[in-house]
Parts: sequence; structure tokens; C-alpha cells
Amino acid sequence: MAEKKPKEAAEGRRERKRRQTRDRIQQAAMTLFLERGFEETTVEDIAEAADVSKRSFFDYFPSKEDVVFAWQDTFAQHLMNAIATRPSDEAAVSAVRHALIETVVIAADQRALAIGDLVNRTPALKARDQLKYAKLEQKLAEALEARSRSQEERRRMRMLAAVVIGMLRVGAERWKEEPKGASFEAFARSLFADLWTMLGELGEEARASTD
Repeated sequence: MAEKKPKEAAEGRRERKRRQTRDRIQQAAMTLFLERGFEETTVEDIAEAADVSKRSFFDYFPSKEDVVFAWQDTFAQHLMNAIATRPSDEAAVSAVRHALIETVVIAADQRALAIGDLVNRTPALKARDQLKYAKLEQKLAEALEARSRSQEERRRMRMLAAVVIGMLRVGAERWKEEPKGASFEAFARSLFADLWTMLGELGEEARASTD
């Protein structure tokens, strides 16, 4: 008599198949969006390219917009993972800098730039795009708070997350002015250098104003 597979293993296989199907839908959709345009691509087109039914598409994504923003959510997960792997005794500002630069270098490839351009020229996507920064701030705050040992330190980490994601928002606009072929890593490092310089100067101004 054949030995029965553990239930957990069977569930793992099902979950793996679901992830594979979701990834296939997502990759097919993003390819079509970049080739044809977002508005010109239908759910039927995506389902056919991914070899799934239209009903199956909606099992994984409520709308076409959700496909694009689910793809963007991977950046937040990469960032959280990068924070988690930093040494526990490393200063928070150093951990954030290293983790964010690592994530930007991994995530900011040519396909990511093309998707960013797609979002910027598609009103239905651009209006929702700003929500990603709120999600990123929340995820970064959670990752930093997990490293904190006190309530006061957790409050400081939430403030740090807000500042860093604000920098990313500004950086996304500044990147558009960079010459073609510019280094993502060098750009990210310069953003952090500018941030710490600015915060130091603002701190000096604040102290001087209270004298």
C-alpha cells in the first residue's frame, strides 16, 4: 500500500501552484501592458496570454489595476526582508540605508522603469500610484519596530520611516532628470547623503531659533 503524503505537503503543493498561476497572470499582464498600453489591454487578453479563464483571472486579481500594484508590492517585501537581515546591533539609520540601496538596486531594472513610465502616462494608474508610499512607510516602520527594544525607540522608528519614504517620493521625481544609463546605486547613495545633510542643517536651524 502506498504511503500517504502528509497533508501539509499537499497544501504546500496547492499553494505553490496558486503562486505559479498568479505569477503567470501577472507576467502576461505586464508584458501586454508594456507592448499595447494599459487601456488597450483587456482582461480577456490577459487571460488568453496566461492560459487561464477570465473567471480565474478574477480569482487572483480584482481588476487590471491590481495587477500593476501587486507587482509594485514586491518592492515593499524586498525592503522588509533586507531590513530583517541586517545585524541586530547595527544603527537604524545604517540598516535603512544599506537595505534600501540593496532593494533599489535589485528592483530598479529596465522593466521596472518601463512600468513606472506606464503608470505615469496612464491616468487610471497614476491617481492610485501615490498610495504605494503609504504602504511602503507602514512596511518600513514595521520592519524597524521589530528591531526596537522600547516604546520610545519604536516611535523614533516610525518617524524615521516617514522621513525615508518621503525621501523616496522626492527621489522618484528627481530620477526623471537623471541622464540615461545613470547608476541606481549611486543615485540612491546621493539621496541619502542629501537627506542626512538636510536634516542636520534643519536641526541646526531649529536649535538656533530657540536660543
